[in-house]
Amino acid sequence: MRVLRLVLAASLVLGLAAPAAAVGTGQAATIYSASVRRTEHGIPHILARDIGSAGYGYGYAFAQDNLCALEEIMMTANGDRSRWFGPDADAGDLSYGPLTNLASDTFVRSVLNNGFLRRVMDQPAPLGLDAETRRLIDGYVAGVNRHMAETAAPCHGARWVRPVTSDDITQMGFLFSQFGGLHEFQRAIADAKPAGSTAAAIPHPRSGEEGSNGVAIGARGVVGGDGSALLANPHFPWLGGDRMYQVQLTVPGVMDVSGASIYGTPFVVIGHTQHLAWTHTVSTAQRFTLYELHLVPGDPTSYLVDGRPERMTETDVIVPTGPASSVTTKVYRSRYGPVLADGWTATHAVAVRGASADNGRAFNEWVSLDQDDSVAELRETQNRYQGVPFVNTIAADATGVAYFADASAVPHVTDEQAARCVDTPEAKALYPNEIELDGSTSDCAWGSDPDAVVPGIFGPSRYPTLSRADFVTNSNDSSWLTNPAAPITSLPAIYGPVGTKRLPRTQLGLEQIQDRIGTGFTLANMDELLTAERNWSADRARDATVTMCRHDPLLMSGDGREVDVSAGCSALAAWSGRNSVGDRGAVLWREFWLRAARVPEVWSVPFDPSRPVSTPNTLDTDSPGVRQALADAVLRLAQLHVPVDAPLSAAQYTTVGGGELPVPGCGNVEGCYDITAATDSGLLGDGGRFGAVTMGSSFVMAVRLTRDGPKARTLLTYSESSDPSSPHHGDQTVLYGRGGWVPDRFSEAEITASPELSVSVLCGRGA
Repeated sequence: MRVLRLVLAASLVLGLAAPAAAVGTGQAATIYSASVRRTEHGIPHILARDIGSAGYGYGYAFAQDNLCALEEIMMTANGDRSRWFGPDADAGDLSYGPLTNLASDTFVRSVLNNGFLRRVMDQPAPLGLDAETRRLIDGYVAGVNRHMAETAAPCHGARWVRPVTSDDITQMGFLFSQFGGLHEFQRAIADAKPAGSTAAAIPHPRSGEEGSNGVAIGARGVVGGDGSALLANPHFPWLGGDRMYQVQLTVPGVMDVSGASIYGTPFVVIGHTQHLAWTHTVSTAQRFTLYELHLVPGDPTSYLVDGRPERMTETDVIVPTGPASSVTTKVYRSRYGPVLADGWTATHAVAVRGASADNGRAFNEWVSLDQDDSVAELRETQNRYQGVPFVNTIAADATGVAYFADASAVPHVTDEQAARCVDTPEAKALYPNEIELDGSTSDCAWGSDPDAVVPGIFGPSRYPTLSRADFVTNSNDSSWLTNPAAPITSLPAIYGPVGTKRLPRTQLGLEQIQDRIGTGFTLANMDELLTAERNWSADRARDATVTMCRHDPLLMSGDGREVDVSAGCSALAAWSGRNSVGDRGAVLWREFWLRAARVPEVWSVPFDPSRPVSTPNTLDTDSPGVRQALADAVLRLAQLHVPVDAPLSAAQYTTVGGGELPVPGCGNVEGCYDITAATDSGLLGDGGRFGAVTMGSSFVMAVRLTRDGPKARTLLTYSESSDPSSPHHGDQTVLYGRGGWVPDRFSEAEITASPELSVSVLCGRGA
């Protein structure tokens, strides 16, 4: 039943007043007006007269669904977690945890110290926020605060809830842009002490399951040869500040974009306009370099550059830990950046420099992308701002162009410079997976390009890019095999490896694309890249495993027992090789494959760079380790009283959408395209189930673009609302488990035709 709810009577939002200054106050005040139209699953479509009002409607709608989550993210972005949740509690960082609140707060407050971020954002555009971006942020803040003012005891009256400011929003976005850079070193920055370590290694506790799949199909690859298609499939945590939210923002004549935002950002980061669609995948390019500091003898807080001593900057970072208590931590900085705990001895220390440590450009870039309508315009936007912090861009437009670029901020370190400046045995052993430069000479400072918007990063003329009429794709490997027919080579090693073994997802994606591109992509078979739930390891090893156990059903386990695997063998033979929730045999396969994958030389045919998609292959069924892995898997299921043909739904679930909901997919080791993963080992726990899924596929979008406009399907795996009382807390999660999709309502006709349409018209005043 269609519901029409008018907060303020108005026939059309376009007839509401344009922004105006308040009269007689001596200060400029803005009048906002926007219409919030919600369709199926609570997806908001914001229609506004101007960009500030679009932010206003968006902020109001987002706060309705996620106010308390936003407030907690804001608390993190202000370094206030210890004040309210205690210094020793876990900060909930799924990407780089475990991490205490105190370490998180110390890192954040060290970054924000002395007004640094405000100075960054106040630079003249494009380096700092431009006027349009500021209006969008200010409107968003006003919308959030309006909803808060209308809500009695928001977040159950929690004392840490307060109105949002524009600075809060920029802080949230800035900290997100440190992903892959300084964010990796939160603990090491907070814990650094002079001569406090004998260790040389720098740990980077990333979970390994973040990333994404992105596919763009050009005119030669779509049915009819008209337009293009795109699949967006980002993988990110399902909890915390990295969640995504689906929205459409429409300002007639200015912006019409539909897609998803990161919580707390008032713009679409992955989505489509009338004739352009784009997505992002985490790139292999490094976001930082380490610098080895040669300390002045007898002075562990001074180091040598070109033979002259320089003193580290010492800053007292005060973190409140309660109403009347605090902890003060000294944070140390070199000319390159913060000094780290690991490797700080009496003679040497290690500092880190992040490529986005002063990046105030990212917001501008995405706001501009939201107004672009072709690949050519997207390229112009990215070349102007150079602000994307850590991701590749995969795009397609209605003219039939498929486009890939790693247009992100990357430290300007050439291979020639690395050969000179990576000079210790330890650094050489890490290179090129991690780059540690000699900090004792200014010759090892980052270089620059004439077309770089700021010194120290590679400019657009050096980006890995590829435009095709058939396809481009990326699944978190380097850009080498963006399209195997046109490999991208001759890049600095800092961008990622060439000629090396690819991730299973990369190989599976290329196989699926090549299977379909001959007959042409449609919207339906584009989304099947994901919903087919193929399992790379099963595609390559299931048949050989079945042959092995049929020939010899008595196998020796790791503890010396003879195990009859015949029932398990039959279950694997009957299994579809897919990872939908109802697939029987998927549980046993995971228990087997996560063990088998650890076996050295598990494949008889190793990786061959001349056959990068099809190798490695041929399971070595004569390997005692492979045979033992199956015996141990069958034995483990028997011990847990789990049937060997148990469906995936019996063991794989999430609690994110409320209750326990079955979800499809698997992790990177098995090689599903649809990534879902927990934070544990991946094997069955003592309760006979895998750990609850907390990360993986998030916002999914399949879109077909023609000159007549877009047709798309979407899915937000953990649903729009983080509020358990909301009807949209787990509705799309249920749909995800069933393999379903949500129709993307983009045009006015599609929106107004929604059987669940509700409309709120908002008018209010901002500061």
